[in-house]
Amino acid sequence: MSESSSQPHDIVTIRDLHIRFNLGREKKTSLFRLAAKKELHAVRGINLTIRSGETFSIVGESGCGKSTVARALAGVYKPSDGEIQFAWQDSANRGNREQNGTQMIFQDPYASLNPRWRIGHSLAEPLILAKKIGNSRQARQYCGELLEQVGLSARDLDKFPHEFSGGQRQRISIARALATQPSFLICDEPTSALDVSVQAQVLNLMRKIQREHGLTYFFISHNMAVISHISDRVGVMYLGRIVEQGSVEEIFARPAHPYTRLLIAAIPQFDNPAAMREPIRGEAPSPLAPPPGCAFAPRCPYAQARCHQTMPPTHSLSNNHQIECHFPYEVMAHNDIIPLAQVS
Repeated sequence: MSESSSQPHDIVTIRDLHIRFNLGREKKTSLFRLAAKKELHAVRGINLTIRSGETFSIVGESGCGKSTVARALAGVYKPSDGEIQFAWQDSANRGNREQNGTQMIFQDPYASLNPRWRIGHSLAEPLILAKKIGNSRQARQYCGELLEQVGLSARDLDKFPHEFSGGQRQRISIARALATQPSFLICDEPTSALDVSVQAQVLNLMRKIQREHGLTYFFISHNMAVISHISDRVGVMYLGRIVEQGSVEEIFARPAHPYTRLLIAAIPQFDNPAAMREPIRGEAPSPLAPPPGCAFAPRCPYAQARCHQTMPPTHSLSNNHQIECHFPYEVMAHNDIIPLAQVS
């Protein structure tokens, strides 16, 4: 896993984070009544910390709120309630982001680069915005070194994005994120648009760069196999809540939440590809109308009456392993999960 030259410490703290979006506008109906606004409660009170030098990963189905949390960390969305605190910000400057403290790697390598700009221009732009650039010759030399760090050539500075493959474009996106020498990288499903073989190359590159630069990653994916490969700690997200979080070893060897167990059980087994796997039944509820009680109860094979009525409490299974569930020990008693050694 990731390495750090100093003692790990908390660099990002999220406390009771809520993010809501108002959908549509109030308007008069045919009966001259005001139609109420709809509110989308995308993130519903999550708490987590991210430590220096580690990869903290969020995993969950599409629409669970993963990317919303990422954009809140990047400063695109403001919390409706709660707070996000960075270690390099003092209390008087907590509402701002240091220009070089946080950078983001986006999901789509084809959309994240301006097709009309040469690669050298794209790499130099964050340096210009951060006012870290000297003269054009120094900028070109530095950008060429960035490309070489990600396995490309300084000669590629004069090319356009369409001259590269998807994997090469994602390498360029990584180089651009590194340009301002950030300490914290937000990685929003950076390999999901790539072929499987190229995914492995990019993931290995990201781990190499993390060790060399002492970076901290906030990594988002819906692929449990990718999560097991790159993560130090994992948060499992469902309908805006972190339902389980812990070290990657504990999450995969001793998953306690029914949702986590079903996600892991869905990973293909290469030594037994014909093995039957239990699907996650039903569809995720709409965040516009979440069910009462535990949001996963309508799809949970272990749900009881209490699950449909009240929110589950948080249980600490160890110092680094927490779960939101009414019956975590009863669920864990079911021996129907694949060990981590067979997954990674």
